[in-house]
Amino acid sequence: MVGDLFKRIINAIRFLSVLTFVGVSCPVLSPAGGEDLTIAAASDLNYAFKELVADFEKRTGNHVKLSLGSSGNFFSQIQNGAPFDLYFSADIGYPKKLQEAGHALPDSLYKYAVGRIVLWIPARSPLEVGKLRMDVLLDPSIKRIAIANPKHAPYGRAAIAAMQYFKVHDRVKDKLVLGENISQAAQFVESGASDIGIIALSLALAPTMKAAGKYWEIPSEAHPPLEQGAVILKNSKNREAAKLFMEYVKGPQGQEVMRRYGFTLPG
Repeated sequence: MVGDLFKRIINAIRFLSVLTFVGVSCPVLSPAGGEDLTIAAASDLNYAFKELVADFEKRTGNHVKLSLGSSGNFFSQIQNGAPFDLYFSADIGYPKKLQEAGHALPDSLYKYAVGRIVLWIPARSPLEVGKLRMDVLLDPSIKRIAIANPKHAPYGRAAIAAMQYFKVHDRVKDKLVLGENISQAAQFVESGASDIGIIALSLALAPTMKAAGKYWEIPSEAHPPLEQGAVILKNSKNREAAKLFMEYVKGPQGQEVMRRYGFTLPG
């Protein structure tokens, strides 16, 4: 009798230990849904969102399909019925327009960050970008300057504005090489296809680019603020997971990752 009671107590302790381990090591925010969560995100979020998505999938069991590109191109695609659940833009103006046109859920608009731009140059370059600042673009050795296409990429528009602010744009405009988005502009300069680039701080802080180059952060007053916004789309097939991901980005884990990649956060 005593032996059986002792065995039951030991088994109960082991069971509680397992529950405690699972609760601590594998936190689950919500049961996984049947549909994949589809996210269209500005390419400045490349490294930050790959971290966030991996952690979100682990925590919730939801599977995420992440598409990265220019905010303007995604805006056009969504207007034409592209099947995304969430849209994270580098320009809050795009999701605002979607909400006004009835393409996004009412009250889902969220300003998730303010971005920054930097002048990035490979570490092998003898030019001191931190000392020369924007005047480095005038150096005779600079033949190609990578930026995102300002027609549909907010970071490209910010780059043009910064060059105009420092009165160098007209002297270097013929050297500009346009990437389809800010990630492609970063690839141009990292690969050596361009000599220097104006890219997102979030990309410059990524481990590979941080090791491969040096940068100067362009003052925020040199360009319009890169206010970045997100919405849940009206045609979302996975609204619950979309709301869950939005809350995750707003939460401490999401905020820590965004802060680490140089974004200024709401509040």
